[in-house]
Amino acid sequence: MPITLARAPIDPTSKLQCVSYAPFRGDQSPLVEKTRIEADQIEQDLRQLKEITNCVRTYSIEHGLDQVPGIAAKVGLKVIQGIWLGSDRVKNLAQIAVALRLAKDYPDTISSLVVGNEVLLRGEMTASDLVAIIRSVKAQVTVPVTYADVWEFWLQNRQIYDAVDFVTIHILPYWEDIPIRAKSAADHVNSIRQRVAVAFPDKEILIGETGWPSEGRMREGALPSRTNQARVVSEILKLAKEQNFRVNLIEAYDQPWKRRLEGTVGGYWGFFDSMHRLKYPPGQPISNFPRWKWYMGAGMALSVLVFATALLTLRRRPWTPRLSSWLGVGTAATTAGILLGIAADKMYYESYGFGGWLQWGALLAAAIASPLLCAKALMAGRGLPTFLDLIGPRDGKWRAFVTILLGLTLAVTTLIAAETALGFIFDPRYRDFPFASLTMAVVPFAILTTLNRPQQGVRPVAEAVFAGLLAISAAYTLFNEGSRNWQAIWTCVIYLLLAITLWRARAEQIPE
Repeated sequence: MPITLARAPIDPTSKLQCVSYAPFRGDQSPLVEKTRIEADQIEQDLRQLKEITNCVRTYSIEHGLDQVPGIAAKVGLKVIQGIWLGSDRVKNLAQIAVALRLAKDYPDTISSLVVGNEVLLRGEMTASDLVAIIRSVKAQVTVPVTYADVWEFWLQNRQIYDAVDFVTIHILPYWEDIPIRAKSAADHVNSIRQRVAVAFPDKEILIGETGWPSEGRMREGALPSRTNQARVVSEILKLAKEQNFRVNLIEAYDQPWKRRLEGTVGGYWGFFDSMHRLKYPPGQPISNFPRWKWYMGAGMALSVLVFATALLTLRRRPWTPRLSSWLGVGTAATTAGILLGIAADKMYYESYGFGGWLQWGALLAAAIASPLLCAKALMAGRGLPTFLDLIGPRDGKWRAFVTILLGLTLAVTTLIAAETALGFIFDPRYRDFPFASLTMAVVPFAILTTLNRPQQGVRPVAEAVFAGLLAISAAYTLFNEGSRNWQAIWTCVIYLLLAITLWRARAEQIPE
């Protein structure tokens, strides 16, 4: 449901102090060396950002970002100019040289230089080498010079403090080692700021990065969502105003390319979406599902279609089904109708690249097909086919077609469930939880197996192996993700339900 905040995240009467700016749109990516953003595109962005902020922070001078100070001067924005440092000394010197030139050419626009961003966190430079570079840059410019890193690395490398003019810390509650819930994020930011201020009492503390993602997977109790992003940002801005500290928010625009590095959540920290539309127009209700009316209509249509499939199947069968069969159809139809919009929304935001669209598109297709095919099977008195039925003998063309289609739907669901389950064991940090589509697909399978289960036959080896894999993966994921992550709990419950369904499968024994 939409909500209205007491304080809009972007106040039309008071501009933001500063926001992180990266100009990459669509398929544009700094991970591609030849990428260069044209001046016209940057000017479009900065003119739009001028409406909500007085300043932008950049991180590099590559890929056309060296044009930002000149365009910002024309537009009327200040720039916190970044110098990207890494393990390549030659590239470091090139970055520094260009940044020094820009600081001299635009002294009224560049308000400060950030010499290095999280280079200590990435382990690409020693603190002593970084101090030497900072002192060298300071000697050649008149603007203040700083370094930016996660707050813990400032406390671990105190020698950096003596070299800078002010301290720039990153506080990202979502990414903390112990993730912070959205409702506590602003208090956490303020607590860390005060802690660092005590450790470094004689210089200003700038919060160089803070914010909240609007899409992506939960980390313990930290849930990315549009409403949580709006809440966290508005509460941090309120604290900054009340306690008079500077804050730079991350970030201006959603950056799809970051999803290659950080998963879905990495691409959705912006105030503007990929279409350059402000996510939170002042005075308008904020909803996690702005297209909820369309989703509700599509869900109701799918529910009706499931019941229609069951009724049409009965017209070909001169018998009255059990009440339990109708209850099964109703449960499958209701589950599909409720979750269709959520599943479609997750597919839209979580699919990245051809492989991502193929995987999540196939799972959503299986989720839509499952309740329809299972409703038909329930009314026809048939059970859930096994994987062997896909290649086994066929009793009739139509029956074979339905059996194969239902079997393929089960196979697709099982394979994707197994792939994601293994992912949560071996590479879980950036993976999304496919709870909505999986639930739509698995619940009808479980109902069909319960109501129309063959009483005789052998347990197929393939189903047994997948059942064991899913059960073990669910147990590990529940332990690893913690008790506060409802997305993980929901997904693991569905893994277990699918495991039970596969374990109960029976295939006819083939005579020798």
